[in-house]
Amino acid sequence: MTDFLLVDAHQDLAWNMLSFGRDYTLSAAETRKRELDTIAPQVNGDTLLGWPDYQLGKVGLIFSTLFATPARRKLGDWDQQCYFNAEEAHLRYSMQLDAYDRLVEEHHAMFRKIEKAADLQSLVEHWQRLDFDEHPVGLVILMEGAEGVREPAELEHWYQRGVRIIGPAWAGTRFCGGTREPGPLTQEGFALLEGMAEFNFTLDLSHMDEMATLQALEIYPGPIIASHANALALLPGTSSNRHLTDRVIQGLLERGGTIGIVPVNNFLRPDWKESGGRSSVTLDYFVAQIDTICQMAGDAHHVGIGSDFDGGFGLQSVSSDVETIADLRKIIPILSQKGYTEVDISAILGGNWLVHLQNTLPEGS
Repeated sequence: MTDFLLVDAHQDLAWNMLSFGRDYTLSAAETRKRELDTIAPQVNGDTLLGWPDYQLGKVGLIFSTLFATPARRKLGDWDQQCYFNAEEAHLRYSMQLDAYDRLVEEHHAMFRKIEKAADLQSLVEHWQRLDFDEHPVGLVILMEGAEGVREPAELEHWYQRGVRIIGPAWAGTRFCGGTREPGPLTQEGFALLEGMAEFNFTLDLSHMDEMATLQALEIYPGPIIASHANALALLPGTSSNRHLTDRVIQGLLERGGTIGIVPVNNFLRPDWKESGGRSSVTLDYFVAQIDTICQMAGDAHHVGIGSDFDGGFGLQSVSSDVETIADLRKIIPILSQKGYTEVDISAILGGNWLVHLQNTLPEGS
């Protein structure tokens, strides 16, 4: 089971590269040393990510985001990845996509952009080879919050640049309600989904308000996922619209979608800060979220990992069992003890996301 490939459906790499100058070719430990006495760990926590850690944890593929905050939700004076309007959002997302292109061009042995089915197959075959000790990490581009799409006609531009997944919301957007800003799909939101369907973009429901989510599940004909979202039912006392209600989860399952579970402590135990810090939240809580989706689905084929690591939090906000992303493999024996088979565990760690991509990425070499 140690050979199972791990796929992470949500990491804000470009945002961190441009906000703090983080170098993801380095180990998390090296980055932490470099960031001592800087603002990065103060506002975003100590990093959990780095290429050596990907190798150690067999993290073969990442859904890598384009992400910027609306100016009204600016994270602080240091936050330059924000926008006042669609023009500025377009610029921010374009700059982040440029950053991914540079990363791949300058470190091709370490990172590869995955745009087509042939790219994915080549990547997986590389990780299966025993004559290499190191392997490239694939990057599938996910636009989180679609404000960078100035009009639906521009979707072709983003598709040609390699974006394959779009989430219409982070906070509320002109397309729909979002986290802490509820509301349904707007007229522009319906038009966005219609345009996305022409290119078979994967729709990411993460951060969308329940009203908008239920509408999207009904009308969007293309593939649908939640890249990084947890079950609300396991979070007593939480009323946030950030988490998935049973209605949304059931709708996703009926559409054949996959849900990426987030291992950040307050998404696993809302009272964790008051109940003993990092040590009060073990990976058992993470597995409980995974198990909930499996029980609702009746199988292990609709759940995966969407860590959101380095996405506004770091080492200080995850289980004391976790020092880097490589430690997420520690869920393997926990799942096994709960009766999950090797086939199930392989699917949960990454196989389900790989199947999704195999079924949705365009053909071609």
